[in-house]
Amino acid sequence: MARLMLSLDGSVLAEYNMNKERYTIGRLPDNDIRIDNPAVSGHHSLIINILNDSFLEDLNSTNGTYVNGKLIKKHAMQHGDIITVGHHQLRFVDSQDGETEQDEFEKTMVITSSTQGEERIRRVGVAVEQAAKAVAAKHPSPPAATPAGIPDNATALPKAKLQVLSGAFAGRELELTKALTTLGRPGVQVAAITRRSEGYFIVHVDSGKENDYPQVNGVPIGPQARRLNDNDVVQLAGVKMGFFES
Repeated sequence: MARLMLSLDGSVLAEYNMNKERYTIGRLPDNDIRIDNPAVSGHHSLIINILNDSFLEDLNSTNGTYVNGKLIKKHAMQHGDIITVGHHQLRFVDSQDGETEQDEFEKTMVITSSTQGEERIRRVGVAVEQAAKAVAAKHPSPPAATPAGIPDNATALPKAKLQVLSGAFAGRELELTKALTTLGRPGVQVAAITRRSEGYFIVHVDSGKENDYPQVNGVPIGPQARRLNDNDVVQLAGVKMGFFES
């Protein structure tokens, strides 16, 4: 099943499953996808789904409908197309290509352990150990401490995931099931997220510029590990990701 991801300024606002034949997009309340913004016409665009194909049509809107930056009147939708309506974007995702897209996201952002140096892993372990001790010291009854280094016994933790909020892979999710998950782009910005009994921690690993640290909720994390909390927004290598516990 195809779906649309509605976003504004790189932040995902809503997701719509395309399970009907017709979807109208516009400012008025009777639209299937309502975008309450003055730049959007009352009935701005129309999407028609026929079998496995989807077609977009501009409904003589004031500001026009754009696909991948080009003004259109009618357009046959393809996986990954970005529809611009006023100031908002709608990303068209074909579920038939969803698995491939997830693979592409992981190939782009997830760094395999074989490419991590032992020294980097050691530094990550030390930084997280220091942060975990600081967290434990703030709680009267902390959970049992784990050995120094990267643990693999954080099974008591709630499950957690990262959801991409911006860029070409907006809406994609990554389950944080490993003791150590390294993310980013080598030469640009790399960070690691670890699972411990005290929680999930993010730590800077490497970057192409000096003192260019990942951000959590708009604040650089610096050289020390930082504990992640539910609904935190991580910005790494130009990509915004939401951290969610379940």
